[in-house]
Amino acid sequence: MENSFALFSDGACRGNPGPGSFGMLAQNNAGDVIFEGSGVDNPTTNNRMELEGAIVALENLVEFLKENPPKAKPHVWLFSDSKYVVEGVEKWVAGWKARGWKKADKKEPENVDLWKRLDETTKLFTNLKFKWVKGHAGHPQNERCDQLANIALDEAGF
Repeated sequence: MENSFALFSDGACRGNPGPGSFGMLAQNNAGDVIFEGSGVDNPTTNNRMELEGAIVALENLVEFLKENPPKAKPHVWLFSDSKYVVEGVEKWVAGWKARGWKKADKKEPENVDLWKRLDETTKLFTNLKFKWVKGHAGHPQNERCDQLANIALDEAGF
């Protein structure tokens, strides 16, 4: 499909909590990698890094689209091996927002700062779908994101 993008992200943590990182990349409809990157935080958790990877991938795509305006609104798929991220977007966020960013038990969701940031970023896309992929199962883009995350941790001395 012309005017479509596939985003991939993965989080890593050495200790939970502990030093963590994410890797992310984007491909256009031809399969060309248009950007990739990573980031490190310490201390953090695996779930925070999974969220951060998805957010940064989307934020980078926003910037890419500003510099390369599409003719029509793009179709975007974000692939993650984190059920926490995918199910959070698909099942939990709407309820949390309806309750003023509270869970059913009236407590604030963990990582609410990142969930809010992800929610704000997803609003910038009209054709965005999140898809779960099995991690460490030979999915090339997921493996590359895992590699980027681990390189970032190694280079940061963790």
